[in-house]
Amino acid sequence: MTSPEEGKDGAWPAIFQPLQFRNLQVKNRLFRSSVSGRFDNYDGSGTETRIDWDVKFARGGIGAVISSNTPVHPRGLIVPNYSHLDTDDRVPFYAELGRRVRDAGAKYIVQLAFSGRQRDIPSVLYEKGLSSTDKPDPIHGFPCERMTKAQIDEIVDAFAQAARRAREAELDGIEVHGCNGYLITQFLSPAINDREDEYGGSLENRARFPLEVVRAMRSEIGPDFHLQFKISAIDDGKALFPWAPEGTTLEESIQVCKWLVEAGVDGLHISSGYVFPHPRNPAGTFPIADVIRSFDTMLSSGKNTFRNYLMFRTPPINKAFAWAWERRVRQLGVEGINLELARAIKQQVDVPVLCAGGFQTASVIARAIEDGSTDGVTMGRPLIANPDLPNLFAEGLDRAPQPCTYCNKCLINFVENPLGCYEESRYRSRDEMIRHIVSVYEGAPLPAEVK
Repeated sequence: MTSPEEGKDGAWPAIFQPLQFRNLQVKNRLFRSSVSGRFDNYDGSGTETRIDWDVKFARGGIGAVISSNTPVHPRGLIVPNYSHLDTDDRVPFYAELGRRVRDAGAKYIVQLAFSGRQRDIPSVLYEKGLSSTDKPDPIHGFPCERMTKAQIDEIVDAFAQAARRAREAELDGIEVHGCNGYLITQFLSPAINDREDEYGGSLENRARFPLEVVRAMRSEIGPDFHLQFKISAIDDGKALFPWAPEGTTLEESIQVCKWLVEAGVDGLHISSGYVFPHPRNPAGTFPIADVIRSFDTMLSSGKNTFRNYLMFRTPPINKAFAWAWERRVRQLGVEGINLELARAIKQQVDVPVLCAGGFQTASVIARAIEDGSTDGVTMGRPLIANPDLPNLFAEGLDRAPQPCTYCNKCLINFVENPLGCYEESRYRSRDEMIRHIVSVYEGAPLPAEVK
């Protein structure tokens, strides 16, 4: 690892040069990825807490904030209490949110999403998800129904109208959530998509839905508004279960990315995994104790949740599960786990490529940019642990004094607690940890006109 002193003169120039997309310039190569807690109202309206959450990363020096997954339709929420962009009356809130993030020094890119069969916590509003299949998701067992052509058309239009609202809110761009097991992955992946119509079978057919989404969005926002797409480059189905199908290959994703660029995408964001969570995303340890403590929230949900709870509580089964979960990390490490995938795609497209994967070391990020593996990186857990990490890089540090441990306790706790870093060893006391977690609730109230 490079010493902190080595970055001081010039402060990692590869990281702190602007990144130019076709319609957007970002001041550096660091993006906050789509991470957030359940900070909003159940009806999908936004709150001041949401704004404070995103603004604190802008103040920490990040180049652009990619929003939490933002439902384009109430049936497509991944978890309740996330703000939606599904109706025109949401526009004033997002306009205020984007303005505040820009005033704090960062661009604001809204990630538009639809859950499909995979939901982290179900809603009372809809019992069944919409998907490319009628088979329930393999983790929780939430039920779903196979989308009809009319439903596909409805959701394509929902993405397009949400994109229009993002432009009307004068945000800086849009990211399509096309990865990690949610609806678009459910169409792209041959391990999930079992359709026999024009949306299933061949790669061209499986890619039809995401391409229709991108083209419909372009028709609403025009050619001069930033639009990027987040994709899982590989399913890696055997990462946890050896009997699972591998699913989407890198070669297939390269072709899909070429089609997406032809359809009007300005940038690509590379991740991996066909379910969430997945051993590659977020890579790290499996916090059994925290899972047991939080999983009771989900016990009455999908058909597999009680089975999962018993498995997590029962030694040695839980230890065997954790061992299997962490196998990819032992093989590949955490930081930069998707870099080879990003490099392979970047060599085949002519738009900037971002890479997700546990980044928190300036020398690692700079090297990845300099050797052509990626044009920029996205950061989640390391920023939850250290929201000012980009500013620390700018001061010349290679890593934060108390880096993220990749313990994944933040991921587990957000189900029923505020999102934050729950690794007590990083703090001088438990009280300090709690103060850090709840600090997001200390902001001023929203102006009346955006409520």
